Amino acid sequence: MTDAQPNTAATAAPMKILAKDVHTKWDKISEQEASTMKQSSDLVSQVQSKYSLNADQAKKDVDTWVNGRSFQ
Repeated sequence: MTDAQPNTAATAAPMKILAKDVHTKWDKISEQEASTMKQSSDLVSQVQSKYSLNADQAKKDVDTWVNGRSFQ
């Protein structure tokens, strides 16, 4: 492989979600709280609770932000 050809295996892998990224997006969620999250539903629950959103809006906001990222 040359420098001109991207490594498609590396670029196709989802970016891992980090606690600091969650806190940067939703500052009412601490990095410590975010570090315990294992899946997007955990984040949806926190966003819904901390920002007083209904479940559908929280899920929509999280799904939009999580797109292309992984908790694994």
